[in-house]
Amino acid sequence: MESATIAQANDVIAKTYKRFPLVLTRGSGCTLWDENGKRYTDFVAGIAVCNLGHAHPKIIEALAIQARTLWHVSNLFYTLPQKDLAAWLTAHSFADRVFFCNSGAEANEAAIKLARKYFNEAGQGQRYRIISMEQSFHGRTMATLSATGQEKVKLGFDPLLDGFDFVPFDDVAAIRARIGPETCAVLLEPIQGEGGVRCPAPEFLKQVRALCDETGLLLIFDEIQTGMGRTGTLFAYEQFGITPDIMTLAKALANGLPMGAMLAREQVAAAFGPGAHASTFGGTPIVSAAALEVCRVMEADGIVDHCRRVSVYFHSRLEWLKQRHAMIADVRGMGLLLGIRLSVDGEPFVLKCMEKGFLINCVQGNILRFVPPLIIREEEIDALIACLDEILDA
Repeated sequence: MESATIAQANDVIAKTYKRFPLVLTRGSGCTLWDENGKRYTDFVAGIAVCNLGHAHPKIIEALAIQARTLWHVSNLFYTLPQKDLAAWLTAHSFADRVFFCNSGAEANEAAIKLARKYFNEAGQGQRYRIISMEQSFHGRTMATLSATGQEKVKLGFDPLLDGFDFVPFDDVAAIRARIGPETCAVLLEPIQGEGGVRCPAPEFLKQVRALCDETGLLLIFDEIQTGMGRTGTLFAYEQFGITPDIMTLAKALANGLPMGAMLAREQVAAAFGPGAHASTFGGTPIVSAAALEVCRVMEADGIVDHCRRVSVYFHSRLEWLKQRHAMIADVRGMGLLLGIRLSVDGEPFVLKCMEKGFLINCVQGNILRFVPPLIIREEEIDALIACLDEILDA
C-alpha cells in the first residue's frame, strides 16, 4: 500500500524520476532509515555523493560554524572558505585555477565553454568541436546532453546543440580518425559510471593524452563520479599516470551539498577573463566550508587509503560471487566504483536487495552498481554479498 507521503509527493513533484517506493528520513554513516524505522545499508551513497557517509559530525560542525558566520555575498567579493578550498584543490591536483558552480552539469558546461574560448582567444575560432565517447554521461543541460553519448536520454529534445562528435570508448584509433580542423578537445570519463562501470584498457588514457599533445587538442576529464577518492586515489587520472588540461568535479565534493568545480591549467584557464563565465551560487561560503571540511577529513582520516584497501576486499568478494552464479558475466570497476554485469535484467535484484535492507542500483539494464560511502566496512560488504548470494540463487 502506498504511503501518504508518497501519495502526496506524487501529486506535487514533477515526475522526472522513477522513484522507489521508499521514504528515507534519517542517515548515519553507511546506514539509512525509512519512515517506518526500517534500516538499510547504503551502497548507493546518493549516487557516489556521500563519500564520508551520512551526517558526518565534522561536516555538521563546519556547517554550523559557517551558518552562524556568513552564508552568501556573491562572487563580487572574496571569501575565506572559497579561497581555502581552491587552494586545497590546486595543491592536490594538476590544476592551477578553479571555477566553482553548483552541479556536475554546470562544471561540464564551464569546461565546454572554456575549451571553445581557449581556441577563440588563440585566434582559432574555427576549432570548436569536441570529441565525446559513446555511452558517456555528462549532464542534463542542453550542452551537456548534447555531449552525452546515450541516445535514450536525448529523446524528445531535438534539435540538440551542434559541436559534438562521438566515438567508441576505449578506442584511440577512432578518436584519431574523428579529429578534424574544427576539433578543439576530447571529453571523457576515465571510467564510465552511468555507461555501465566501464574501465578502459590500461594504456588507453595515456594514448589519448599523447594524441592530444600531438594534435594540439585539450583533454577534458569528467571526474564527477570518479573524483574525490572514489577510485582509490584522490582523482582517477592519478591511476593512469597522466593529467588532463581541464577536469570537472561535483557529486562528492561537498558530500551532498550542491557544488561543482572546473579545474584547469593556468595556460588554459587564462581564456576565462572577467565576464566570460559566472555563477551566482558558485562556491558560496557555506557550501565551500562543507567541501573544505570534506577535503580535510579525507586527508586527515586516511579515507582514500581505506577506500583502496576495502575495495580490494569488495572486488574479491564479488569475484567469489561470480564463481557461484553463472548469471554473473563479469565483475568490473575500480576502487569503490564497482559493478557486476548480469546475463538477465538487473532491476528485480535491486528491489530484492531493498526488501532485505540493502540499497544498490542498476545501470544499462543489467549492471548492478555499487558506490557505497568510502567508509564502508568489510562486515557491511560481507552482509551484502550474503544477500546477493541468496537472491541470485532464488
